[in-house]
Amino acid sequence: MPELKVRKIGNSLGVIFPGEMVKARNLKENEKIFVNVAKKGDLSKIFGIVKSSESGQKIKDELRKGWE
Repeated sequence: MPELKVRKIGNSLGVIFPGEMVKARNLKENEKIFVNVAKKGDLSKIFGIVKSSESGQKIKDELRKGWE
């Protein structure tokens, strides 16, 4: 998903979708769509918060079980 910038449009806020995205998803003017919003953040602040006696690799291996 490309990064989009929120812009002021009149009294509202909106985003402009890149042409390649519009074409790839066959979007049309006035078409209703669902948008999933995830705010970009600084993840460096959360690293090291969770303390565990197990290694990170072991935790990742456990989480992968059933996905292979």
